[in-house]
Amino acid sequence: MVRPPKRPPVQYLPLPPGRQLLRRCLQMVAIVLLAFALDVGLLSHLQHAVAQQQLYNGMREQLAAGTLPVSEGDVDGVLLPDGVPVAYLEIPDLGLREVIVEGTDSGTLMSGPGHRRDTVLPGQAGVSVVLGRASAFGGPFSRLQELPPGSEFTVVTGQGEQTFRTIGVRYAGDPTPPALQSGQSRLVLQTARGLPYAPSGVLYLDAELVGDAQDRGARQTTVASLPESDLALGVDTSTLWALVFALQFLIGVEIAAVLTGRRVGPRKGWIIFFPLTALGGLWVAAQLVRLLPNLL
Repeated sequence: MVRPPKRPPVQYLPLPPGRQLLRRCLQMVAIVLLAFALDVGLLSHLQHAVAQQQLYNGMREQLAAGTLPVSEGDVDGVLLPDGVPVAYLEIPDLGLREVIVEGTDSGTLMSGPGHRRDTVLPGQAGVSVVLGRASAFGGPFSRLQELPPGSEFTVVTGQGEQTFRTIGVRYAGDPTPPALQSGQSRLVLQTARGLPYAPSGVLYLDAELVGDAQDRGARQTTVASLPESDLALGVDTSTLWALVFALQFLIGVEIAAVLTGRRVGPRKGWIIFFPLTALGGLWVAAQLVRLLPNLL
């Protein structure tokens, strides 16, 4: 039996330069979107877990040495940098255990809840404000609304363990608790409300200190000098330059991939440049996340 001759392979005409450019642009957009979803939905939680473990280890050493900060400056009066641990929050009813760091901009809250610089530390006389993310980077404050009034939780600072009793949850427009009397302390936890990864407002959880308040630490930052990026749902554009460099890197990789593909073929070119393309996409995605609201 004679086999029929094989059909010749189909020869495709090369795309015009305009369509090739369009295809590359669409591929680049798809890579960035995929990397963004991967970064926010998965990698951010891993990054948060690693950061918390490192912060916890460092905080234990400082507590043992008695050097954990109790004010906005260190022992020499130098302003504390963003991201240094200042307290340890434990809410048993929510299974929450988080190291609180100094600072509340978007980049700082990637590591964990942040203490707003213009307020006292938890347990000190006055009102202390702590911000935490609701969805990305571990979403440590995602369940604050489930905490019933009267429930107690603790915050460990350089001045010891402080116990707080929940007053309740409120939203924008709701009445605020009465003004504090002299020597009283209140803690306000803030996070985003709304759908996951789509904040539509701010949720406030008020709690009062059980027992005597600690002495106030010195504060160098005031309400007037606090950057807007450190407020609830604030956006930090100070790292916009890093996004520009990341985009330039990704575009450069795509151009090199096109030129290489013309010499060795598109498949080989894709294999060669896929790791760099993935790296560039993740770099761009990481910089985009920093431009999103800090309570996301």
